[in-house]
Amino acid sequence: MATITIALMDPPYEAETTTTAMRIMDAAVRKGHQVNIFAYEGAVNLTMKDQEAHPNPVKGTTAEEEDHPSSSRFIAGLLATEQVDWINCGLCVDERGAGNWIDGARRGAPADFFAWTQESTNTLVIGTK
Repeated sequence: MATITIALMDPPYEAETTTTAMRIMDAAVRKGHQVNIFAYEGAVNLTMKDQEAHPNPVKGTTAEEEDHPSSSRFIAGLLATEQVDWINCGLCVDERGAGNWIDGARRGAPADFFAWTQESTNTLVIGTK
């Protein structure tokens, strides 16, 4: 089993890189790999517990009918596998007031990311544009 570390920087719903990273995480977990995620900058909002589905007034559908996916719901599913470890950068969390997370996410520091890179089979950094 390989260990993959991924650093994310984009906030939810702002860039296709976040969706791509989640697909990479999911594929790695399905193959039995351990995945470490270090959320930095706006990515600390990916695990925010307060994300909610919304209706679509243009189509006239309710929030339940839309079943809008949230990053926190997707990540909660990954964390439930116990193959994913998620650290939110504490400095970034404090700057954004983004401390209300789903279960399984934890606070850390850039030093945690560095330690993971030393222990991992491979590291992927997905920066912002």
